[in-house]
Amino acid sequence: MATEPAATVVEKIRNIGIIAHIDAGKTTTTERILFYAGASHRMGNVDDGTTQTDFDPEEQERGITIYSAAVTCRWRDWQINIIDTPGHVDFTAEVERSLRVLDGGIVVFSAREGVEAQSETVWRQANKYGVPRICFINKMDRIGAGFERTFQQITERLAANPVAIMIPIGAGPQPNATAFRGLIDLIEMRAIYFDENSQGSKFEFAEIPEDCREMADEWRSKLVEQVALLDDTVFAKFVEEQPIEADEIRRLLRVGTLSRALQPVLCGSSLKYIGVQPLLDAVGQFLPSPIDRPPVQGLNPNAKKETVEVRKPTTKDPFCGLVFKIVADPHGDLCFVRVYSGVLKARSRPLNPRLGKKEMVSQLWHIQADRREKLETESVDAGEIIGITGIKDSATGDTLCEANHPIALESIAFPEPVISMAVEPESSADRRKLAETLQMLSRQDPTFRAVVNEETGQTLISGMGELHLEVIRHRMERDFKLNVRVHRPRVSYRETVKKTQVSTGEFSRHAAGVTQFARVNLKLEPQPENDSVTVKNEVKPGSLSPELLALVEQAVRETAQGSGMLGYPLIQVKFTILSIEHSELENPEASFLAAASDAVLRGVNDAGVVLLEPIMKLEVVTPDEFLGNIHSDLMARRAIIVGTDQRGDLQAIAAEVPLATMFGYSTQVRSLSQGRASYSMEPLKYADAPPEVLKEMLGE
Repeated sequence: MATEPAATVVEKIRNIGIIAHIDAGKTTTTERILFYAGASHRMGNVDDGTTQTDFDPEEQERGITIYSAAVTCRWRDWQINIIDTPGHVDFTAEVERSLRVLDGGIVVFSAREGVEAQSETVWRQANKYGVPRICFINKMDRIGAGFERTFQQITERLAANPVAIMIPIGAGPQPNATAFRGLIDLIEMRAIYFDENSQGSKFEFAEIPEDCREMADEWRSKLVEQVALLDDTVFAKFVEEQPIEADEIRRLLRVGTLSRALQPVLCGSSLKYIGVQPLLDAVGQFLPSPIDRPPVQGLNPNAKKETVEVRKPTTKDPFCGLVFKIVADPHGDLCFVRVYSGVLKARSRPLNPRLGKKEMVSQLWHIQADRREKLETESVDAGEIIGITGIKDSATGDTLCEANHPIALESIAFPEPVISMAVEPESSADRRKLAETLQMLSRQDPTFRAVVNEETGQTLISGMGELHLEVIRHRMERDFKLNVRVHRPRVSYRETVKKTQVSTGEFSRHAAGVTQFARVNLKLEPQPENDSVTVKNEVKPGSLSPELLALVEQAVRETAQGSGMLGYPLIQVKFTILSIEHSELENPEASFLAAASDAVLRGVNDAGVVLLEPIMKLEVVTPDEFLGNIHSDLMARRAIIVGTDQRGDLQAIAAEVPLATMFGYSTQVRSLSQGRASYSMEPLKYADAPPEVLKEMLGE
């Protein structure tokens, strides 16, 4: 049993995420942080598969992060709870759910590649959740590293306001005279040199080298100007050219970071042990504690009309927390919970307002990546991130709260899966085990779906990309000892309607000389700007009870999920319920459900359908000499080239391309570029599929 972690006042807690494009150095940075903070005694290495946070065999084999991992360490008098997130876009759900519960973020950029496609995605996600962040320009020791270029891209491509507080001395690999060898601290105006023999544990301060003095003065004046704008008194000093103290600069950097008016920028090389300790200092000094963030808000599920509840991050408020991740385990799920208010105790029974039932919290676990350490305190306070066992039915995004003070926090929105493939067990005896395993994996991963096609009997699994489904398949084989056969991936198409249409759906039954009927009149309209189905109600008030009206709306939504002529879900459609007529009904629920479904199906049939295919946002980064080959290949895949951008000695091609043409692209792009190009791809939108695809599906 682990020793009890020392109690930490909530002001000293930092819940942070490390987010970035794939291969920018997130996991290496996390390893260095854990080593310097004393949370690990040996520094892991991504290439050797020995890192703490990439503990899954699949992660170690591929050298990438797949699952977000939670680890805790202490630096000075701060407790830092870190979540190391994946960079690969197929695992975007891991980033989404992590950012939802974090207070601050470190965004890592490669000094060589600069701001990449997935950097933009994670920055947008952080904006969505209002997460304050600091930037770390990593890999300053690489050939082609450019601090100023990357800094400029953060400003231009991310519409951010970066403020440098550390700049590099030199750039590129040793043993060149201009190689990267240290940092200049712009707040204290001194140089810092790190000792590689002690793996960066020892470092020393020195005078700024003479040849860097002019550059340091220039960056320092930019820093002072930016922070002076945040305070009238300091601005007056700045105008009068009076000196501004280092503590004053730090105070204003914190104010600016918390308000998201600016983002402090540091630099270094995690691999070469340079710059990680200043990064840890910046986390403590500039990123928020739970009490620096706005109190969480949610709805009271028991109130007759919409009532907003507020919970402050104190132990005095009633308990509420959010389940943001579930690790499926054959011996019982482990739920990751962010505690927003109050105190959560072991062996308590919090309420899940979505389910309207209480869950059992058996044990509380302090999580260190794949190790669980049981908390001896038996309770955990507001601001903490904790692992819980014993919970049976809660899903990702669910709220847990005190039964006497119910609150439902906003859930987590995840993107829809875009790719699916059929799976079947190798033996019929494993059929039930397959269904149970897929159900368990669906609870763990909100972007993974498994459905049985009623017509063919096939089990279809859907996810965010080929790599995502491949990882799921390997997991079934390795962790659940379940061998499966898979069929070629297929695209998750959608359907929409061609034109506006009014339709009527009926349910009629004659029994005991009495005719019972229910009639629903609907209007269907295309709404290309919205990738979902909206249902509006224009029924005359008082003609139907609110409960039955809600039931009709639900029936319209559910029927739209699989009512296209080709069996794909409808999107970009607005349904308006115009009127509802009915006689006295024995079973009104079933009658209205049948009439509403009939109205949707008739309307779709009469309006005619348009087949929509998923379009992906693609970025390919390649050396100049392979640009022509890659360009030609993309044109053959029906890609629209949006732009080409020079990044050092590389070209970045931005394109929009149908997912249907991109299967096997990773192999193709490697062969076209002798293995030197890389690409990233994420869902962008749905657009009309070519007529020949629709004809093929209709068997014409």
